[in-house]
Amino acid sequence: MTSILTNVAAMAALQTLRSIDAKMEETQARVSSGLRVGTASDNAAYWSIATTMRSDNMALSAVQDALGLGAAKVDTAYAAMETVVEVMKEIKAKVVAATEEGVDRSKIQEEIEQLKDQLTSIASAASFSGENWLQADLTAGGAALQKNVVASFVRDETGAVSVQKVNYTLSATNVLFDTGGNTGILDKQFNVSQSAVTLQVNINGTVSEHTVGVYSIDGLIGAGAVFTGDSANVTGYIVPPGGVDYNGDYVKVDGHWVRAIDVLATGQEVIYDDGTTKWGVDTGVTGAPQTNIVAPQSIDLLNITTLTNAELDIMVQAVDVALEAAISVSADLGSIAMRIGMQEEFIAALTDSIDSGIGRLVDADMNEESTRLKALQTQQQLAIQSLSIANTASENILTLFRQ
Repeated sequence: MTSILTNVAAMAALQTLRSIDAKMEETQARVSSGLRVGTASDNAAYWSIATTMRSDNMALSAVQDALGLGAAKVDTAYAAMETVVEVMKEIKAKVVAATEEGVDRSKIQEEIEQLKDQLTSIASAASFSGENWLQADLTAGGAALQKNVVASFVRDETGAVSVQKVNYTLSATNVLFDTGGNTGILDKQFNVSQSAVTLQVNINGTVSEHTVGVYSIDGLIGAGAVFTGDSANVTGYIVPPGGVDYNGDYVKVDGHWVRAIDVLATGQEVIYDDGTTKWGVDTGVTGAPQTNIVAPQSIDLLNITTLTNAELDIMVQAVDVALEAAISVSADLGSIAMRIGMQEEFIAALTDSIDSGIGRLVDADMNEESTRLKALQTQQQLAIQSLSIANTASENILTLFRQ
């Protein structure tokens, strides 16, 4: 049936044209944005994943910045430690030179003073962004001594996120100068007495260093000591006027004979609990052994002009210990710098991988979209032509009413 009120063909052609126009709008949006999934309505699952991963990539970008800042801190400390090692080598050479008979120790001391000032200057200047890893107040403890560098941003299989860090704790083993005491590598007290020794002791899990009197094996034998393995006992010894009272118990610690007493006793240097094999030190030491201890010196207070030849020999060893400690710190900082460099490369590669993964999910295939757009343009033209034909069909009815 032909009707001038209802043109079914035109309606069908118009519906086709509308459908083609909608597809063209979608294709043109993909071509202009480059995205196959631009909004949640395009594909909710892919859009959600892509949006989350984009936010993670932004976090990784922040990690890259933090790594750069951390690398600068570590590089500053490492560069300073390399210089410190070289200066320590010079000090060691000067102290060794001072052991030669007939040398002018005062002149050598002048050179050592300049080198010591250089060490102080290096430690003070080794600061980046307000952080100095070479000098600190070790008495502060806790978070004040905890240094770290942001290393990575991690999302686990449950969706939980976390920030991983490279940690570096400032302690007496890696700080040159302790501004709150004298436990740093260079201001640590090095004992220069042959009649005393600095022992590292463990008191219920807390390790500390203390200088205690040392007794010679010949002196113990002369006092009539009874030896049992690494322990000895002296009883009935008659103390000569002004001499040392050898009466008591002794133990051998790190190759040195020192006094040993029960944990309940007081007034002696060393406390030994033979029930649990724990060492302790009575810090309120009194008595004859204390008088045999020469005041220790530190590297920053080193004065070779006041040392005897025997003490100077021991001080050479003390300087070497400090030098080895400085070398160890340099190695640690170098390892951290290497790890940060590797982490920077990994983060860069990881960011690229995530970008690539997001692209696979939401990016449009421009070759495909351009082909589809050309096809839709052709379909649109045909649909317009079809609608035009459908609209002109009603005009043919007029010929039936012509005379």
